[in-house]
Amino acid sequence: MKPLIAALLLALAVTPAMAQSVVDTSFTKSQGPHAFNVRDLVMMDRVGDPQLSPDGRYAAFGLRSTDYAANKGVGSIYVLDLRNGGQPVKVVDKGGSARWAVDGRSLYFMAPAKGVDQLWRVDLGDGAGLNLVKHAAAVQVSHGALDLGGYKLSPDGRQVLLSYEVFTDCATLACTQQRVEARDKDKASGTIYKKLFVRHWDTWANGRRNQLFLGQFDGKGQLAAEPKLLSRGIDGDVPSKPFGDEGEFSFSPDGKTVYFDVRIAGTSEPWSTNFDVYSVPADGSAAPRNLTAENKAWDASPVASPDGKTLYYLAMRKPGFEADRFAIMALDLATGARHEVDPQWDRSPGGLTVSADGKTLYATADDNGQHPLFAIDAASGKVSQLVSEGTVSGFSLAAGKLLLTRDDLKRPADVYMAHADGSDLKQVTHFNAADLKNAKMGDAEFFTFKGWNNETVQGYVVKPVDYQAGQTYPVAFIIHGGPQGAMSNGWSYRWNPQTYAGQGFAVVTVNFHGSTGYGQAFTDSISGDWGGKPLEDLKLGWKAALDKYSFLDGDRACALGASYGGYMVYWMAGVWNQPWKCLVDHDGVFDARAMYYDTEELWFEEYENGGTPFDHPENYEKFNPVNHVKDWRVPMMVVHSAKDFRIPDTQGLGAFTALQRRGIPSELLHFPDENHWVLKPHNSVQWHDAVNAWLKQWTAKDAAKAGSH
Repeated sequence: MKPLIAALLLALAVTPAMAQSVVDTSFTKSQGPHAFNVRDLVMMDRVGDPQLSPDGRYAAFGLRSTDYAANKGVGSIYVLDLRNGGQPVKVVDKGGSARWAVDGRSLYFMAPAKGVDQLWRVDLGDGAGLNLVKHAAAVQVSHGALDLGGYKLSPDGRQVLLSYEVFTDCATLACTQQRVEARDKDKASGTIYKKLFVRHWDTWANGRRNQLFLGQFDGKGQLAAEPKLLSRGIDGDVPSKPFGDEGEFSFSPDGKTVYFDVRIAGTSEPWSTNFDVYSVPADGSAAPRNLTAENKAWDASPVASPDGKTLYYLAMRKPGFEADRFAIMALDLATGARHEVDPQWDRSPGGLTVSADGKTLYATADDNGQHPLFAIDAASGKVSQLVSEGTVSGFSLAAGKLLLTRDDLKRPADVYMAHADGSDLKQVTHFNAADLKNAKMGDAEFFTFKGWNNETVQGYVVKPVDYQAGQTYPVAFIIHGGPQGAMSNGWSYRWNPQTYAGQGFAVVTVNFHGSTGYGQAFTDSISGDWGGKPLEDLKLGWKAALDKYSFLDGDRACALGASYGGYMVYWMAGVWNQPWKCLVDHDGVFDARAMYYDTEELWFEEYENGGTPFDHPENYEKFNPVNHVKDWRVPMMVVHSAKDFRIPDTQGLGAFTALQRRGIPSELLHFPDENHWVLKPHNSVQWHDAVNAWLKQWTAKDAAKAGSH
């Protein structure tokens, strides 16, 4: 692991209205045991994307390290010999998305060439196992004029699906490149938009769409600069924006058909969740065909059975709802008949993998505070939990073996190996081990209580570092976002409870009604009731935690939340501010009515509020925090970012204006270069230092009176 950062951020007073931060980027390795902190967090090596070789002998995976001086992450690729053990070997210095060739002797990956992301191959075979020390140099195999967005190899390794962002009226990638270059040279900077989205997540629309292409490898393993367009005529993004990936497209076993999911944009894209699954001949001889047109909700993640007769995919039931349960569907490709594989399983899987014999489907899903790996019998729908505790963040299957990455509340992800049935689970990498040994963390414990309507609700408590029985500690009460999400047994690089435990705080969190992993009815219950049942759960959960854990100092507690959690902080500021000495709001919804007109994904607002604000204004005002500003009294820090288009920064600016005008102690931390998340290493350190200082200021024992306004 890289050396830890020693220098602290210094807040220098410039004027009464403005503060400026100066960051010292020097590094000093921390010596000996110490409380876990944000500098440990940002310098962790991040393991992910596990890929098992076809013979099950080798593990390939990605590693993201942090170049703190350059303020960015750097990706690399490692390979580990699972048969002979030893240490993982770095085979690619700068690259990602490694995938094994069919023969298992080469790895494909993505990396830049002359500033353009391309597909590469590194050959590792020597005829008697892989040479992981003196491997051949990487060879560039794609030569497109545009950045490659993603890829997937065909089952026989002769073809590859490629995703590029193009102007759909361009016949070639070069045409798109030329048009982009011409626009860059134009001294007029304005853009005319004729429909939404004009911006999405953190990017303004530029008229280009992700489209799916097919490349064929020649005798030398090279791809032509101009691949074949398969998604011709599709007015949508393949994969979807902003977070779609290669899980949204796949080959049939014989490589002759390609499946993908897409939402047709038209004029309704911002208020539609109607993704459909399409098929198209791999040779491009026919137009894509919609296989799920009858379902007006979300269809996704198509993957064919090994015999090519059945197409499995995920399907929601409710149009316009992004957090509905995904059912596993089976489509008979010969007859068109379809059925739900898992009707009795009240969980929502996040993707599908099919076993080599076609009898078992594999998927992960939230489940009672964990995120395990499950096996689903394709014939009966019977579900078995294979890997239980913690969070399985990625997995791969080959040769009757299972490779996965796993993390929990006290450990970031590492690679694990098991049999395909989940037995004999063993950890095979130990990144960050030395630093984790020195970085002391708090112990976590889940608890349950009777929440809204006397229904069982779960949360957890994290003890502070160096906890001593008989003492009491200030509390960070963290409210998760989503709202259809959960605070689970997993490692996080943004809202990690250990960063608060390391500062001497106990942490309490509640998975209120609306959270995932407790059944779809529980998740559904928040829609139309943002300030109702969840608030009741938070109140009852706070009381239950105080009753159960005597080390929690209820008189020195602050509440924090982001996104929906930020909305709840603003809501609590007006309707439940009694327990709190301070509040921290990150990217929260301050004015529900303005939020609808400012955000981009309108389906979310319309479903959660039962329609539009012009048709149902009362729904937007029922739980609108802006209507309770007159009752605000608790000191609050507001954090927001300029590139947050999901909840635009005008929401945070409005809240800060309200706080300042009412004379309530308050601070605004604004990032001009971040989106809905704070991702850059220096910004993450600044965020944590500022928030921790705010918490300490208002929970200090001599600040009890100052905390009430």
